[in-house]
Amino acid sequence: MAIDAQHLTDLSQDCTETVVDFPDNRLLIDLCGEFDTNLAQIEQALDVQIHRRGNKLQVSGDCAQISQALAVLRALYARLESGRPLEAGDISAALRLGKDETSGTTHPDSQLEMFGSGAIEIKTRKKSVEPRSARQAAYIRALLDNDLVFGLGPAGTGKTYLAVAVAVSMLVEGRVDRIMLSRPAVEAGERLGFLPGDMKDKVDPYMQPLYDALNDFLPARQLARMIDEKKIEIAPLAFMRGRTLSHAFVVLDEAQNATSMQMKMFLTRLGEGSHMVVTGDMSQVDLPRGVLSGLIEAERILRRVEGIGFARFTSRDVVRHPMVARIIEAYDGAGKPDAGT
Repeated sequence: MAIDAQHLTDLSQDCTETVVDFPDNRLLIDLCGEFDTNLAQIEQALDVQIHRRGNKLQVSGDCAQISQALAVLRALYARLESGRPLEAGDISAALRLGKDETSGTTHPDSQLEMFGSGAIEIKTRKKSVEPRSARQAAYIRALLDNDLVFGLGPAGTGKTYLAVAVAVSMLVEGRVDRIMLSRPAVEAGERLGFLPGDMKDKVDPYMQPLYDALNDFLPARQLARMIDEKKIEIAPLAFMRGRTLSHAFVVLDEAQNATSMQMKMFLTRLGEGSHMVVTGDMSQVDLPRGVLSGLIEAERILRRVEGIGFARFTSRDVVRHPMVARIIEAYDGAGKPDAGT
């Protein structure tokens, strides 16, 4: 295996049991987790048994599952060797990266190398962000390599979160001068009626998910200052008309609720030195009946245009609570719109 192969040796191997030597016992303790909780998670996910004996792990089960468990264990150990901690969600992310999403077989090692020296990492002022699925990794690469990217898929797949993380990273590094975050101000199946306050008070409830993402990446005082200085702007889609957005990172969230005219207006705001990301879930359109979603139309018209990246997520890429993926799959199976936002 490409990951740290010089340090990990299979001492014995057949189709029911493999013993693997991990040379650094301190790292092995971190790999196993408190009360071996990490090993238990891998056992449950892959239907294998893992027993620790000194600095060795004995893995028992089906050949294919043993192979996948070894790939995951090695990737996580390589992550620890590179000085990167194992945090909540890293085990499930490694399991997701190690499984082929169509056939259930082991992915090429390059997917799992993201956990070791080949890790993809977005650095912001408050935290670093890493992909937790192969599609998230491809999405991040598309965000870095293209001026216009569409992120399409169900709730909880990190479409907006990762786009905002890349935007903040580019702003901190000086690669763009400002961030523009926008959403259509469309109510999700409810009539909220009159909202008190000035214009900001009226639109902020629609923009709150964008504020939530920014708060994850920037200290509160710095975020407030950047908003005051207009280095970060959060505004409804209708406010984009007539603007040319140069040297900016622009994100349109919940784009399935943009009309055809609004979508064309937004896409033509792209100016020199800018990056634009459009995210949405085409199964959750809240537009009035008979009004075509601009996102659905844009995907059909622009899918073959050179220089535009498309990232398409599925329920397998959901990185919220595991129940969210099961809910989405249940709704998909019933032929009904997805739940959640």
